[in-house]
Amino acid sequence: MGGLFGQSFKMSIKNIRSNKMRSFLTMLGIIIGVGAVIALITIVQGVTDSIMNEFTGLGAGTISVSAPGTALKSGLTEADLETLKNVPGVKAVNPTVSVMTSAVADGEVYDKVSIDGESAVYFQNNDVIESGQALSAADMSGDSYVCIVDHSFIDNCLWGKKVLGSTILLDGYEYTVIGVRKKDDSVMGAMTDTSSYDGTVIVPYRNALKMSGARNITGVDVYSEEGASSDAVVSNLRDALDSIYNDADNAYSVFSMDSLLSTMNTVKTMLQTMLGGIASISLVVGGIGIMNMMLVSVSERTKEIGLRKALGAEPMRIQMQFLIEAVVLSVFGGIIGVIIGEIVAYVGAVMLKTTYSASVSAIMLGLGFSLAVGIVFGWAPARRASRLNPIDALRAE
Repeated sequence: MGGLFGQSFKMSIKNIRSNKMRSFLTMLGIIIGVGAVIALITIVQGVTDSIMNEFTGLGAGTISVSAPGTALKSGLTEADLETLKNVPGVKAVNPTVSVMTSAVADGEVYDKVSIDGESAVYFQNNDVIESGQALSAADMSGDSYVCIVDHSFIDNCLWGKKVLGSTILLDGYEYTVIGVRKKDDSVMGAMTDTSSYDGTVIVPYRNALKMSGARNITGVDVYSEEGASSDAVVSNLRDALDSIYNDADNAYSVFSMDSLLSTMNTVKTMLQTMLGGIASISLVVGGIGIMNMMLVSVSERTKEIGLRKALGAEPMRIQMQFLIEAVVLSVFGGIIGVIIGEIVAYVGAVMLKTTYSASVSAIMLGLGFSLAVGIVFGWAPARRASRLNPIDALRAE
């Protein structure tokens, strides 16, 4: 059996090499199909992994609370924040305030400056300072006029000037720049449109609260204790907030980063499955091309098949030769497709600034599918060749 397979394999390779152009065009459908499967699945995996890593960097275990409150009680007071700090499973609470305002730097007025009010807790749980220093607990009194600027603000408002130690005017108060925020080179950062404003300035949250004209906090980031169950902490927070707002409807919403990561994992799997299915259509088209090519080959080699059968060649041997020929074309096309797909995926990852990682499952899917295509679509022509009547074959024109 081994000798029979070896001889059939050699004859199949010889026939493929004697029809190089036709063989290449036959493999093209498989190459495109496998390449598309590999490239799409790998790129999607890289993008979703990068985004998920960024969310994890923002803090797995970080819970966002939005508390606009009710007509009777708006936002959260300092006492309410203390209540949230004492919730079981909570490590720390960071009140956040966002407002748009104008800034004056070196005599120039910039109308669209984004102000982020943060507490010292934010900097203790996020590595965001590139140079200088972070805001400290001592800066949270509301009377400390220090700030941190991002690269967009530097490029638009402080270009060519010494940043650290410089002063800017916000809401009529003179703020000293004590730090520079790291540049966001992430996928999410790349998708953020910074052209619509002049940059971001981080100030103590009480200062930002005064700028906004609000009395209470409406946004809070809650950091869970290490090892604490996210679902349990969320449940405890809801109980505390229900108590604060006397069970009023729509007074608050709680969003867990862990639940987002779980949802994104589900979406990632669905996307990979969908893209793999769409790209696999190309493999079916390539399989039809292989079947057509093999049927043409059978027609062209009718006399050869008849002569071999007349000399005693068994139908199984003839069938094996044509089937091997179809499988070789399909698998070789699959290998080329894998190489091209990985190259496209790598280039895509570089252009999108995401992580590149070869997907073993995608490679196995592509090669396995190409092998299956060769067997399925090569079987009918091979069987037809093996069942030719030798007398009729020899008489064929």
